[in-house]
Amino acid sequence: MTTQCTPDQYTDEQICAWLRGLLTVAYADGHFDPEEQEFIASLTQDELIPNTDLGNLETITPQELAEVFGDDNSLKENFLRTAVMMAIANGVYSKSEADTVHSFQEALGLDLEALKSLEATLWHPEAEKTGETKHPDVLKPVKNWLDGMEVKDPRVARFLCKMIPSQCPFERDITLFGKKIVHIPPMCELNPLYEQMVGLRFRSLSYLADDCKEDVTPYI
Repeated sequence: MTTQCTPDQYTDEQICAWLRGLLTVAYADGHFDPEEQEFIASLTQDELIPNTDLGNLETITPQELAEVFGDDNSLKENFLRTAVMMAIANGVYSKSEADTVHSFQEALGLDLEALKSLEATLWHPEAEKTGETKHPDVLKPVKNWLDGMEVKDPRVARFLCKMIPSQCPFERDITLFGKKIVHIPPMCELNPLYEQMVGLRFRSLSYLADDCKEDVTPYI
């Protein structure tokens, strides 16, 4: 069963707020170096909100995000899914990132068990130094939650196809809005949710090709 391609399901204001939310998550742990902004800015300017200067985007408060998203629970959950992917891009889910994601979740009026289980994987640098780091197998709810993301907006689908690499990337710098957030080794080695990201990319490609009848060659 396929879904009909419905251009502009989300408004420009909602897309802009979505990106500002991701920017806020990127800023959360304080490691927002100059190269990482490019991660989204260079990928979205022409396709998501061409009339908005992404370089001038600012962070957004949870209350502002909630006001723009309104009562669309699907939009809210999809934003939180991408926020989690952004936060754990380097394989580490820090407390500051978790606090930011939690504040968004609370303002959006959602109570997600998947995010509660994800918090059990929080990175504790002190424990890592002493060799006491634990790796509990608690990510199944998060993986199932991410796998449940439906792609219904072609602009978001294009964004995801560009944001998520087509294959396990080599060591590289990740940039967002022209600033470097973090330098990471191959994503497939560190990111426990990499398979979910690849699956989401595939669904996005399929949506664009099958439902929107778009040429997806540029994303392959």
